[in-house]
Amino acid sequence: MSEKTLDHLFYETLKDIYYAEKKILKALPKMAKAAQSPRLAAAFEKHLTETEGQVERLERVFEMIDKKPHGRTCEAIDGIIKEGEEIISEFKNSPALDAGLISSAQAVEHYEIARYGTLKCWAELLGYTEAVGLFDMTLQQEGNTDESLTVLAESQSNEMALSAKRAA
Repeated sequence: MSEKTLDHLFYETLKDIYYAEKKILKALPKMAKAAQSPRLAAAFEKHLTETEGQVERLERVFEMIDKKPHGRTCEAIDGIIKEGEEIISEFKNSPALDAGLISSAQAVEHYEIARYGTLKCWAELLGYTEAVGLFDMTLQQEGNTDESLTVLAESQSNEMALSAKRAA
């Protein structure tokens, strides 16, 4: 059995985030459809397009390291997405639905930011210069998405969820 190296860890983590992005591509349309706010639905649709580009960038990184694009089951993202599906089901028609959707989406974003930050660092160490730029581009998008979700939460969704409590 060969010794496990940073190259192996990089490849395994790359497969993890590739799987995660593919799952996110399936979840985002459901989240957009469930959203009550047109602004939130549009944010999910915008991020769907960005995620498609992120998958393409990951495929380029696989190509750079002479590996076929391949996912590895990521139980973390499966769990986060399952929680989001539960929110959609349990809070349907509730004023708190959008706040819950945003919290789920931000959990996804924070997971992605952690993974891409790690991959960028390792790519630098391993000399994958082009991959560093690709990961940086994705990190910028993920950070911007997280910020825009925070703005939506603070400007409308959280207050809407709270106002329903006050009215009760």
